[in-house]
Amino acid sequence: MVTRIKLSAIILALCTSTLLISSCGSKRNLVYFSDLPKQDGKMKSQSFEVPETEILPNDVLSIIVVSSSTESNNLFNSTVPGNGQTPFVYKVNASGFINFPGIKEIKLGGLSLSQAKDALTRELSKMTKSPNVSISFVNFKITVIGEVSRPGTFTITNSEVNLLEALGMAGDMTPFGRRDNVLVIRNIKGVRTLERLNINSVELLNSPYYFLKQNDIVYVEPDKSKEQEVNQNNRFIPIISASFSVLAVLISILVKK
Repeated sequence: MVTRIKLSAIILALCTSTLLISSCGSKRNLVYFSDLPKQDGKMKSQSFEVPETEILPNDVLSIIVVSSSTESNNLFNSTVPGNGQTPFVYKVNASGFINFPGIKEIKLGGLSLSQAKDALTRELSKMTKSPNVSISFVNFKITVIGEVSRPGTFTITNSEVNLLEALGMAGDMTPFGRRDNVLVIRNIKGVRTLERLNINSVELLNSPYYFLKQNDIVYVEPDKSKEQEVNQNNRFIPIISASFSVLAVLISILVKK
């Protein structure tokens, strides 16, 4: 009877120690826009214009043209000889031009999608009556890495995505992600820029980096508690392992008595 009591006490002590060690950790602020004042009723909303995405070299565009002429439709929606591209898909070269059936080269680089649509419509109107042009990005992608649930590269179909939507695509931040220091890496005309954003602040909505551009990289940095927890676990795992080894020996000795 005494042996069983001693054995139960040892097991209880070890289990309690393990639970205490695993539960250690810093309190984390998991709330977005934590500086938003708490009040009843609606907050005053601020109107803003969603920036249009600029067409850049190496972008891939889907372009579909519809007109009243079947002959023109067949021409404009065909492949360019020697271009090796599928119908409706066009790659912007290093100089910002695309090769388009019937008009050969036209510069779309540096324009927004709406501006590119207008430019292409003007050129095609010289060849057919009232062409209806539809342009969209094929390769608009962003990458989200770091302390998120599902890091990866995501294709955006409508070329409009903000930082919060991107984090949602990646399964949101983990509890260890720093909400006050999210890094956005962007290439602007060959120059790589870095911008740190604070999701705890409503001022995030006014940042030019709130709306993401093609090929942006979002990096969610781990907070200090992640490093502390990893270091703490690395210290205590050998201790726990050794404790259970001792427990196994004690059980063996007590059972034999």
